[in-house]
Amino acid sequence: MRTGRSRAHEQHVGLWRVRNSHRHREMLRLLILGLTLSVVVMAVDEEEVLNSCMDGKHHKARPSSEGALYRQCAPWKSNACCTSNTSEEAHLDQSYLYGFNWDHCGILTEQCKRHFIQDTCLYECSPHLGPWVQKADESWRKERILDVPICKTDCEEWWTDCKEDFTCKENWHKGWDWSSGINKCPENTECRKFTDVFPSPADFCEKVWSNSYKYTSYDRGSKRCVQLWFEGNRNPNKEVARFYAVQKGLISESPVDKRTALLPLTVFLAVMLS
Repeated sequence: MRTGRSRAHEQHVGLWRVRNSHRHREMLRLLILGLTLSVVVMAVDEEEVLNSCMDGKHHKARPSSEGALYRQCAPWKSNACCTSNTSEEAHLDQSYLYGFNWDHCGILTEQCKRHFIQDTCLYECSPHLGPWVQKADESWRKERILDVPICKTDCEEWWTDCKEDFTCKENWHKGWDWSSGINKCPENTECRKFTDVFPSPADFCEKVWSNSYKYTSYDRGSKRCVQLWFEGNRNPNKEVARFYAVQKGLISESPVDKRTALLPLTVFLAVMLS
């Protein structure tokens, strides 16, 4: 026969179990919430690195499809950081984009100019430059690219097609005379052949835009260098960006697998709460 004391003890134990059960359920809810947030953060981090636009003068806030992009910029139309208008301006001499004068030492040959246009298309339109984006302390942009591993063939063909052209500077990013509103050769400089200013392809690609590019021994299709030139809707530079993002520790080596691995645990905990 139970006494009043034993009944009180049983009630106390029962209340403790109820409270403890509520506490465990709340802990499980918080754990599931944490796991869910981890999955979201992994996805967002990868997206920011592999599919984003730098904070530049004419870049869109986020990459998106464009109905059409002009001529050499067309390969980026399915997912671009540039607008159609920007892509058209990229093909013009002294366009509103930067007012840059390609013909500062005589008229630049078409075979040479097309590479600079392609370079502009990559810079303005590519959403896969995240691993090489750096802060820039410049009035006209807040971010820039640095040491993008350019494919060997792209660099060498660019240099070869410009060999007979002339320039007065090895760094085209800065040091120009802008007093007239367009860039002109600084005082006390002279126009010289490209091969005198840039003795080799590596010298040219790394110096012309203050180390925006880094010359490599890799070639197109290796998935280890960024291509200026490609055809079709499949942009090969996304895989290149992923490789270097992993190398730099910016994203996990197999982010999809890690997110998937969390799902069974999340489901198990959810079942326990049901």
